[in-house]
Amino acid sequence: MSQFVISAPPQASVAVAGSDARFPVRRVFCVGRNYAAHAREMGSNPDREPPFFFMKPADAVVAAEGTLPYPPLTSELHHEIELVVAIGADGENVDAGHALSLVWGYGVGVDLTRRDLQQQAKDTRRPWDWGKAFDASAPCGPLHAVAEVGHPKEGRVWLDVNGENRQTGDLNELIWSVPDLIAEISRSVKLAAGDLIFTGTPAGVGPLEPGDKVSAGVAGVGEIAFTVGKKPAA
Repeated sequence: MSQFVISAPPQASVAVAGSDARFPVRRVFCVGRNYAAHAREMGSNPDREPPFFFMKPADAVVAAEGTLPYPPLTSELHHEIELVVAIGADGENVDAGHALSLVWGYGVGVDLTRRDLQQQAKDTRRPWDWGKAFDASAPCGPLHAVAEVGHPKEGRVWLDVNGENRQTGDLNELIWSVPDLIAEISRSVKLAAGDLIFTGTPAGVGPLEPGDKVSAGVAGVGEIAFTVGKKPAA
């Protein structure tokens, strides 16, 4: 057994629906502007350009329940509801026609974003990390195995804040489908069991304030609900 000079950090993981077992998280890939309407609202061309990706730390994944912390250094915390793909097998240079064989299951997640920090990074042509990859920035509901939910290709994707709808779209509006995304990522890096893919968000992203109650879901996959916590002291 390996000896470490400090205590090894706990394994990041996400719940599995109907089970006490958990899904270990290795890496988190996120795709940007994968719904045409969201691309437009962010000032981008919605044509089918090659997808682009960013990443979040594995331990940014937390349960999408209870009260989640409002992060520091921002006054513009935004919500982005997404279908989450859980990879259960290794693969590189995967053909889109075989890509779904790598999928273990699916879940519902929110890409929380410090929009002001992201915009500052865009304006200065710097990486987005501080806007996207902060603590608890990837709340995720329990995963559902493919055997339970199949491979969803259509269905409502939605998010409400305090009972009012903010985001509504459909999985059939994805510019790059789940098989396309898996194939594209696998051409750059070897996908491995434990990887998660956040597949993009429909239009309607917007700010969250302390005390806001968020409910969201993907038809045929699941629903989540959480409350936004207090802003940290300056």
